[in-house]
Amino acid sequence: FFNRGLVLGLLQRGYGELSNRDPAILDYIQAGLRLIMSCPSVLELFELLQMEALRLVCERPAPPLCARLCQLLGDFPQCLPRGRKLSLAFCQQLVRSIAHFQSQGTREAELRLYVSQVTQVSALLRSVWKAEPDTLLPSLQELFAVISAADTSFEPSVALASLVQHIPLQMITVLIRSLTTDPNVKDASMTQALCRMIDWLSWPLAQHVETWVIALLKGLAAVQKFTILIDVTLLKIELVFNRLWFPLVRPGALAVLSHMLLSFQHSPEAFHLIVPHVVGLVHSFKRDGLPSSTAFLMQLTELIHCMMYHYSGFPELYEPILEAIKDMPKPTEEKIKLILSQSAWTSQSSSLPSCLSRLSGKSETGKTGLINLGNTCYMNSVIQALFMATDFRRHVLSLNLNGCNSLMRKLQHLFAFLAHTQREAYAPRIFFEASRPPWFTPRSQQDCSEYLRFLLDRLHEEERTLKALSSAKSSESIMTDESQAQEAVHKTQVFTEAPCAGGEERTLIEKMFGGKLKTNICCLNCKSMSQKEEAFTDLSLAFCPPTSLENVDPKCMEHSEVKDDYMVQSNTLATSPAAETPLNNLEVNRGCGTIINEGTIEDFSSEPSSENTTISELQVENNGDMSQSLVGKNTLSVTDLLNYFLAPEILSGDNKYYCEKCASLQNAEKTMQIIEEPEYLILTLLRFSYDPKCHIRRKILDNVSLPLVLELPVKRATSPLAVVSGGWSVGVELSDTGENLAKKLKPSGADEVTCPQLVPYVLSSVVVHSGVSSESGHYYSYARNVTGSGPSGLCHQSTALSLVSPQDKLFTEESPCTIVENELDTEMPREWFLFNDSRVTFTSFQSVQKITSRFPKDTAYVLFYKKQNSTCGFNANPANGLWVNGDPPLQKDLMDAITKDNKLYLQEQELSARTQALQAASASCSFRPNGFDDNDPPGSCGPTGGGGGGGFSTVGRLVF
Repeated sequence: FFNRGLVLGLLQRGYGELSNRDPAILDYIQAGLRLIMSCPSVLELFELLQMEALRLVCERPAPPLCARLCQLLGDFPQCLPRGRKLSLAFCQQLVRSIAHFQSQGTREAELRLYVSQVTQVSALLRSVWKAEPDTLLPSLQELFAVISAADTSFEPSVALASLVQHIPLQMITVLIRSLTTDPNVKDASMTQALCRMIDWLSWPLAQHVETWVIALLKGLAAVQKFTILIDVTLLKIELVFNRLWFPLVRPGALAVLSHMLLSFQHSPEAFHLIVPHVVGLVHSFKRDGLPSSTAFLMQLTELIHCMMYHYSGFPELYEPILEAIKDMPKPTEEKIKLILSQSAWTSQSSSLPSCLSRLSGKSETGKTGLINLGNTCYMNSVIQALFMATDFRRHVLSLNLNGCNSLMRKLQHLFAFLAHTQREAYAPRIFFEASRPPWFTPRSQQDCSEYLRFLLDRLHEEERTLKALSSAKSSESIMTDESQAQEAVHKTQVFTEAPCAGGEERTLIEKMFGGKLKTNICCLNCKSMSQKEEAFTDLSLAFCPPTSLENVDPKCMEHSEVKDDYMVQSNTLATSPAAETPLNNLEVNRGCGTIINEGTIEDFSSEPSSENTTISELQVENNGDMSQSLVGKNTLSVTDLLNYFLAPEILSGDNKYYCEKCASLQNAEKTMQIIEEPEYLILTLLRFSYDPKCHIRRKILDNVSLPLVLELPVKRATSPLAVVSGGWSVGVELSDTGENLAKKLKPSGADEVTCPQLVPYVLSSVVVHSGVSSESGHYYSYARNVTGSGPSGLCHQSTALSLVSPQDKLFTEESPCTIVENELDTEMPREWFLFNDSRVTFTSFQSVQKITSRFPKDTAYVLFYKKQNSTCGFNANPANGLWVNGDPPLQKDLMDAITKDNKLYLQEQELSARTQALQAASASCSFRPNGFDDNDPPGSCGPTGGGGGGGFSTVGRLVF
């Protein structure tokens, strides 16, 4: 009696009180099938059940019935629909049925039963896919159609997540590529599908859901569909975070949360959505005490540190979080930078055909290039060097300049974009127009040193003017008109006459780059002395003329031997806008008392004879030493040029000095001393000398070696005791050193001496000129992050310069600085960057040192040295923990402008990618995305330098 009619009646009409949708009907049929398995009539039932099974799943059975059907079909595979068409329809309809599943209860037992029923259904699908692989792809297309549907009246069940674990992982690449590049898949559909896939993270026991979600997110980033990524992240980030409360789904949720947050780098919006919930979750993890909770807490802490580093400047939001995670390990800055650089949307490698251009986000260095606006490499190289002067950058970014349209405000804006933009390179048009000296012809090559002097002088003068105006305004409320005028005049006089009187009156440029030079001229006839002090922001170092050094008694040199080619200049912070003040020509005299030699102090061979005699007048027996040291070497060093700069000069012949006491021209000795050292020492090597025969400025192509650590002799009038307390600033053990040195230098009966201190500086940036004349060529710069002290100061105090006492230094073969230099260079292999307009790459100090030997026209021109172990007032701030990445928080309007531009950039990238995708068939390979102006303008502001000569390929020529 168990025949076709009975089975058909049971499935279509039920039995008695049992509905045809009651799972008991299927129990009955399965029991019957077992009984008649050996009868031929069973084949007829199998054929019937194949059709009925398809009909049943098309009617969207409830989970219990569907699970029972799948159990029956699993036990009797002969009942599965046969033939490609029916089999495919069955799989697709079963996917649709799962999409309609809903749990009938909320108690744990009911939920467990529901999950097991769903698992049975997905297991049947897996077996069908395995037996008939052709059904897999159409099933997945059906799955995508379900989750991408825009029908708001129907929300697909998260039970679909149970299917994901059965999709072979090796299909990820193919599927994601076809999904993200299919022109028929609209953005709204993709957004809907991605949102629902993220909802699947709530499904317990589902495996690989996070793998597919992350793969799809990366795939969309690779084809630059950033609009979808932004919308989905902002919609779903809180839901993903809330999943972390549930241990069963926590691993997948944390993986997706990490990817979403770390890749969303253009704006703090997504991170700030979850910030209010972090502290509660952290405390919950701590209360758990479970090993798994502790492990997850460490991962979460690392993620939070990365985000607070990237979006510093919100102390009111981050303080509670920092307090909650203070006892958890904190990742290093290098690790944070690596994680962020690898996670950005713009760093996702595109899996598209190579005819589509590569992504053009920030380079792996994390630094931003500057677009060449037409022979503006002279500005770009200087700006990058100033930006990498860490303490200066932090001071600029911390200024409150709201409502001010000053040049400093524009510099702050430029620095903020260099630090936070997602663009590979930024176009500094506004700053260029505001900072270009009026005599500079647009789109023509200029001298970067001249530009730097003009820029610093403008910033300095502007700040003094603003201070004077604000002082005048603040006095209005308490003074009459007459007294106001007097006060304003008085204030202006104070600013004009004594800009450095009192630390609080100094401008930022003076604090960072300002030093003081003292010039002494001693009449050799009456021995009277005249002195002059002047401020400087850079020292211009002339090359030592060989004729003035060889076979000539230094005391008898005539001025005619040193022409204007070798004029030494120092940039002065004058009250007038003049950018540079030429000093008198210098000639070398071996009477210099202190010769700096990268960490050593030359011995003095004679004592001063009277109180009035300064150290610089001390004579050394071997007058030939200086010329040998400067000329005898193949390669000059910066130290040699500084020695030459500070060496005494005899004013004689046409250059005699007018002595007021003698009331006539007299031979005189002129010496210069640095009496106040700057925070950043800027040295310009005077490579361009005027050729009177050809009437052009020729370039001196001599190689100059650059010491990583330089010691600057600073001569202050001080007491011997003060030498002990504050003289040597690099951590030297001073128990008796200072006193011994003071005794050695101190003339008998004198209360004070001019005491030389060797102030250590570390190399921060090098601006290189490539070319053979100042009117052509190209500028680029090398730089590294150098901060004041601590590990980031790049110098370990324990070994810095406390190796030997100053007396011992006089006789040591290897100077302590050489040791420090070696140590510094081996400590951080990727700390140097090469900034070449819009290109930024990692490089090494070896590349900096060897540049001229490898490319003879490429020579170091402007050097930035940072005073070692000096904090500039920033490191003392305990709130630094809230700056996280070391830079101060940005003003809100600046952060808003950057966020807005980052969104615009992502939209530009997306539009570009879509346009190229449409033209993919005919598009030619492009390696210069986004139209960045790396094609060098005429006039040779290009990588080849020197008017475009040199025969080098323009691609990557300076990337070592």
